[in-house]
Amino acid sequence: MTQTIAPRLRTLVLLLLAAACALLAAAGPASAHAALTGSDPREGAVVDKAPAQVSLTFSESVSMDDDSLRVLDPKGKRVDDGKPSGTGGTTYSVKLHAGLPDGTYTVTYQVVSADSHPVSGAYTFSVGAPSDTSVSVSAQGAGGGFVGGLYGVGRYVSYAGFAVLVGGAAFVLACWPRGSGVRVVQRFVVSGWLALTAATLLLLLLRGSYTGSGKVADVFDLGLLGEVLQTKAGAALVSRLLLLAAAALFVAVLFGAYDKREDEEKRDLTFGLAVGGSVVAAGLAATWAMSEHASVGLQAGLAMPVDVVHLIAVATWLGGLTALLVALYRGPADTPVPAVAVRRFSRIAFGSVIALVVTGTYQSWRQLGSWTAFTDTRYGQLLLVKIGLVAVLVGVAYFSRRWTAQLAEAAPSVAGAARGAGKESGSATVQAASKTAGKASGRVSGNTSATSSGKETGSGSAKVAEKASGTAKDSGGSRRAAQLARQRAAVDAARQKRQRDADPNRFGLRRSVLAEAAVAVVLLVVTTVLTQTEPGRTEEEAKAAGTSSATGSAPSTGAVTLDLPFDTGSQNGKGVIRVELDPARVGANDMHVYVERPDGTAFDIPEVKVALTQKAQDIGPLPVVPDHITTGHWSASGVQVPMAGDWEVAVTVRTSDIDQVTVSKNAQIG
Repeated sequence: MTQTIAPRLRTLVLLLLAAACALLAAAGPASAHAALTGSDPREGAVVDKAPAQVSLTFSESVSMDDDSLRVLDPKGKRVDDGKPSGTGGTTYSVKLHAGLPDGTYTVTYQVVSADSHPVSGAYTFSVGAPSDTSVSVSAQGAGGGFVGGLYGVGRYVSYAGFAVLVGGAAFVLACWPRGSGVRVVQRFVVSGWLALTAATLLLLLLRGSYTGSGKVADVFDLGLLGEVLQTKAGAALVSRLLLLAAAALFVAVLFGAYDKREDEEKRDLTFGLAVGGSVVAAGLAATWAMSEHASVGLQAGLAMPVDVVHLIAVATWLGGLTALLVALYRGPADTPVPAVAVRRFSRIAFGSVIALVVTGTYQSWRQLGSWTAFTDTRYGQLLLVKIGLVAVLVGVAYFSRRWTAQLAEAAPSVAGAARGAGKESGSATVQAASKTAGKASGRVSGNTSATSSGKETGSGSAKVAEKASGTAKDSGGSRRAAQLARQRAAVDAARQKRQRDADPNRFGLRRSVLAEAAVAVVLLVVTTVLTQTEPGRTEEEAKAAGTSSATGSAPSTGAVTLDLPFDTGSQNGKGVIRVELDPARVGANDMHVYVERPDGTAFDIPEVKVALTQKAQDIGPLPVVPDHITTGHWSASGVQVPMAGDWEVAVTVRTSDIDQVTVSKNAQIG
């Protein structure tokens, strides 16, 4: 059987690697993970008089500095006081200068979301009437440019390094203990450690510029680095470096003391290394889980350990698969990967797939929130690609398992042939060395006889010279014999490697594992892109907020009307409460409350009370006691709504001294 990769397999590998490059090129800067869900004034709004402040509301907690929120006049001059104040981490406001003239004003923001990604944007509003402005909002961006691209490369390398380090070490420890002495496997695992360490240092240095100005010069700003160390992302990167120091000790023991132990002694050390390695791997995975997607949003306390399991499963599967590929293609002929090691890895990979399916399903529900998000959001579309790649990888793994079974069946005969070839090779080498040594000895003996039969009139020095010459010839013959022995040993090793590679079962396994590794590369790229993509749930919230902002920006005086049926359980205790809030925006509002019987006629009751609550921000209840105006009509003016969002409007109705009920309904205000 030919020992080159089949054309179809080569084509598949090239196509998959091209797809990985395309995904890397299309990834771009990290998308916003915190969406702007509300603002006051709204985008495109035209207000009668200049507001006292501008406030922004995000879908999750963000962090700001003094330059994060700016308001610019039509000439591009700042008109804010430069000191944003926050409420609950999701809403920030900045005060404006007094007496602003009419015209179009631009609001720009650049913040860092709770999952460590920079978010930026801009919008305009007008005072009095729209006007021309010199400020461009299309160029606003964060996480881009050269620094952003370099930061993205660091993220890819860090994930790949983690997979190689964890997966390679797990493959050696759990599947192939003898692999700890194989040089190519050692280099593979150490390269993973070096890649992860270098990428972590790079990310730490780039972090300040990445989330800020984006300038290369700021990478070397020690003051900015000090600020980064005080953030959640900076602390995670430093923790990763400390854990990598522990990982270096683990790798040193695995390829040092562990490799030198006998098989019986290795069993005692394996348990300790497995426990220590698992703790270090979980700690490394937690540095991602505690600073990115899993640390914010729904059920963060459950999502973080689930994310740790997900990352370890990915690394064990993909990193171990790559380690197996390296051992199959680059391993020495005298230490082939045994079939039992491949079977062990197959079982571990199957368990990793089960863990990936379970944790991935939970993460998908948490990040998407709806079935439509699979097709309507970029996160959902990438997730579909990832699911498809996992399915392809499992399919290719099926063929690997089949080749492994056939390899295990053929192992005894192959091993016997190899032992026979080794004995024959060794005998030939010994015979060749003996012949060479014999010839050299004969030549030395002949020279000695000739010397002794000659005239004995030579000086003593001549005899010494002749003896020295004989010794030199003897030494030269021995060196030639050793050289010939080494050459024959190299030829025999090459022949053994050809015999091993000619095994159709092993060759089939190598091809299927290569195909698995090619798919795994694309899968790892897609997974990394997903960590930089705005979750589908957040993207849909942003779209909904944008739609409501667009529909509400033209008419700024729209009212909210709520009909709430009630029943206090007493006679004449049934009816409908109608609450009207005008203009239903942040600030002062007029409230009207109407009470009607089921037939639509107005009637009076002893008491009506209203309370406003925003549970998401833990605001309220804010009590409102309206004044009685006429039969079935109560009113209150100047009802203050402090921020935009989804508010619960609760109305308490009392129809007698002892009969009352509270009914409620939610309304979008602001």
